[in-house]
Formats: sequence, C-alpha cells, structure tokens
Amino acid sequence: MRIRIVDAFTDRPFAGNPAGVVLLDSYPDDAWLQNVALEVNHAETAFAHRLPEGGEADWALRWFTPATEVAMCGHATLATAHVLHSTGTHRGPVRFATLSGVLVATPREDGSITLDFPTAPLTPVDVPDGVAEALGAEPLAACDTGPQVGDVVVELADEKTVLGLTPDHKGLSRHSRRGIIATARAEDASRGYDFVSRCFFPNVGIDEDPVTGSAHTALAPYWSERLGRTDLTGLQASRRSGLVRTGLRGDRTLLTGRAVTVIEGELLA
Repeated sequence: MRIRIVDAFTDRPFAGNPAGVVLLDSYPDDAWLQNVALEVNHAETAFAHRLPEGGEADWALRWFTPATEVAMCGHATLATAHVLHSTGTHRGPVRFATLSGVLVATPREDGSITLDFPTAPLTPVDVPDGVAEALGAEPLAACDTGPQVGDVVVELADEKTVLGLTPDHKGLSRHSRRGIIATARAEDASRGYDFVSRCFFPNVGIDEDPVTGSAHTALAPYWSERLGRTDLTGLQASRRSGLVRTGLRGDRTLLTGRAVTVIEGELLA
C-alpha cells in the first residue's frame, strides 16, 4: 500500500505540519495502526478507507500520534483530503466519518481546502497553578476548550512573549487533558495574520505541534470575540510555522489552508 508524508497548512515543502497518510481497504487491528504511526513519528498519521455509497460519509478517518489515537486532528484531515484530491481518488467535497462526527473537506479553486469542524466550547477558568512557571510567562486569561479538543488556552501579553517561550513540557503535562495553547494578538496585522499561537501537547507525546487545526477551533471563537470579526488568520509560530484561515460560523468553524505532498512510498510491513 502507498504511504505519503504531506506538509499541511503550508504552500511549500518542509514547512507547516507533516502528517502521514495511508489509504486502506479496511482498518486492520489497532496495534498495527499504532505501530505505523510510531514508525512515521510525526505528530499524526491519518488512516482512511472508503465507505459504501449512500451513507452520511464517504470515507472513514482515524488519527494516531506516535503514542495514542486522538479524537480530532485538523492538519492530518487536511493532508488526507489533499491526497484524495491530488490523486483523483475523490472529487469535490469529501465527508469523513470520525470520532468527532462527520467532518467535511471542500477543495477551493485557488488550490486550498476548507475543513468544517465543530467549534470548541470555551469556558473561562482560573489560570491553573503552575502553568505560569511551566511556560515561563504570566498568562492574562485562560479558557478550557471542552472535551473534544482537551486543551487550555492561555492568552499572553504580546506576540513577542509567545515567540520567546521555552516551556517546561513535563510541567505543562499536569494541567490539561491534551495540552496548552499559548496565544496573543498579532503585533502588526499588516503582516497577514491577526493572532499568533504555539501549541504544547506533552500528554499525547508531542512537546510542540508545528501547526494545529483543532486548536484553531478554539482560537477562532476566542479571537473573534476580542477582535470583533468572524474571519481571521492565525499564525502558529513553531519552527516550521504555518497559517490557518478561520471562519467562525456559530457552532462550526471553517479552517482553510494548503498542503504539499513531500514523500510518497510503499509500506511493506
């Protein structure tokens, strides 16, 4: 079977967030899926297989980190949709059956793909004890993102503070189900983005995720309320970096980005 490595939320190789993508006839046992994800050793590897026609979804889709299966992953969904469209395996919008319900990926004329994801329900919370020390910066505010995303969003003073973080990942692992999203308003919106973020997920084996689609289902409502606009662009400022265009539509959030296939090979095991 073919296996591909796709860089998501970028229009150039070796940027954005890499994901493994494997198209199957059906799902083998979970241990095999987990072993492949560990071998690929990227933040997520996506496994998809075609479903019978006439149902509510076209493809089944699951996501695994090197350590565990996750309930939602934006960049690996974008990567899978990119593979389906770029290879001619599927044309037009594709409906994925996932642990987070049916997620739709729609190709655009400009080559980008828009994902339709559930908006994360935000609940203001006190900044958890120890988070400031583990981050090395004092948060201004914090929000829980609900069970599907499983993160705590913390707003920091400015973009420079977010970019300069050198967190204690072990310390951060004590304060959320998945991880911590650190964010701030963009210093200069003329640079093409409205807010900046970094995402630390030590609880699922990812100290820092390069570009996280699921996190933007929380960042979109967070910054839309503060900036007074429903359509925004976020920069996730990891070493690889990437842009996510967000559109808040009530209980749904649209995530738009591009993807590039960088490796294609044969999986022999």
